[in-house]
Amino acid sequence: MSDDLPLTAEDVAEIAAIIEASPYRELDLSTRRFRLRLARGDGGEAGLTQEWQWAGSAPEAAAAVAEHATDPDAVPAPLPGTFYHAPQPGAPPFVAVGDEVGPETVVGIVETMKLMNPVHAGRAGRIAEVIVPNATMVAKGQPLFLLA
Repeated sequence: MSDDLPLTAEDVAEIAAIIEASPYRELDLSTRRFRLRLARGDGGEAGLTQEWQWAGSAPEAAAAVAEHATDPDAVPAPLPGTFYHAPQPGAPPFVAVGDEVGPETVVGIVETMKLMNPVHAGRAGRIAEVIVPNATMVAKGQPLFLLA
């Protein structure tokens, strides 16, 4: 894991388990580096939702998001979580620079609350740039790849 990450997926899962077992409905945690918000679903249904964002002290992440945020060739993260290039540790990445992809091609996965969610390219093209390193926390809509 990178020293730049504020929390690991395991940290978030542990915090979520504590909240689920408590009488509290939500947790809103802000530090100098990040903000994490966990909340129970409306109506008391099981499960939690999470959202997080980098704070101003993570300039590289913020710069990457700002640089490609409105780029129509960017493949965005479908939800917040930890982004992985491969289906499991040690496996080859789903895609690499130069690979041709179609709209349904899986280009990575985002782990959120221990669920692995596939990330699809969304359109046909060629992987021109990998923006986000493996095992990096990402925000919903954050660009992961650029297509050409």
